[in-house]
Amino acid sequence: MAEIITVDDPDDPRLRDYTGLTDVELRRRREPAEGLFIAEGEKVIRRAGHAGYTMRSMLLSAKWVDVMRDVIDEVPAPVYAVSPDLAERVTGYHVHRGALASMQRKPLPDAAELLGSARRIAIMEAVNDHTNIGAIFRSAAALGMDAVLLSPDCADPLYRRSVKVSMGAVFSVPYARLDSWPRDLAAVREAGFKLLALTPAEQATAIDEAAPHTLERAALMLGAEGEGLSTGALRAADEWVRIPMAHGVDSLNVGAAAAVAFYAVATGRPKD
Repeated sequence: MAEIITVDDPDDPRLRDYTGLTDVELRRRREPAEGLFIAEGEKVIRRAGHAGYTMRSMLLSAKWVDVMRDVIDEVPAPVYAVSPDLAERVTGYHVHRGALASMQRKPLPDAAELLGSARRIAIMEAVNDHTNIGAIFRSAAALGMDAVLLSPDCADPLYRRSVKVSMGAVFSVPYARLDSWPRDLAAVREAGFKLLALTPAEQATAIDEAAPHTLERAALMLGAEGEGLSTGALRAADEWVRIPMAHGVDSLNVGAAAAVAFYAVATGRPKD
């Protein structure tokens, strides 16, 4: 059973995991280096625990202690009970969900390990908006993608905002980083995947005509909002595919486009 500790000093060193949560640059550097991430809200905390992540501590306002009682009873990590005002002073924002947990990261698998068993994967290049990362992971989980690969400059899927937007779906889809971009795309192809670059370019094949659901192994490549895939990534692709648009719309937000494309890639997938 966790120990419940009432804290009334925002500078208490035991709260260090939760300091400056709105400082994106600081947290992006600090969290991977220290092997932690922050889960926000009851559902996300529970899903992180169910996914096997070890809890370092919890930060709860008083009314959330009873709500999280079963979790408190199951884990040995300390629980810091604080006032809403103190939580805001520590984190830098109003924690309206009232519950935060610091979780221990797991080592990332190698990309080759994921490629061995997957048949439908998403590959993200330079997607740095945490909201988009979270939305893409949520769609990947919901629509049956087996894994996600990230270019070296993609944002951290375990950053608090990404985890929150995904509603914990980042815990459901295995992911890995590619060390050399776009060179490592060759290893994806060698593993039997056809590389499909999602782009609004007119010369791209309409995704329904490309029939990606009929492929034995398909890898859908997604670029950053606005810029899209780089020239190097497009050159590395086996085929360019696009989502047909109506009413003069030229493109979709990458999160929305990913959901449409994932459905096209995964629906009717070949059975073992």
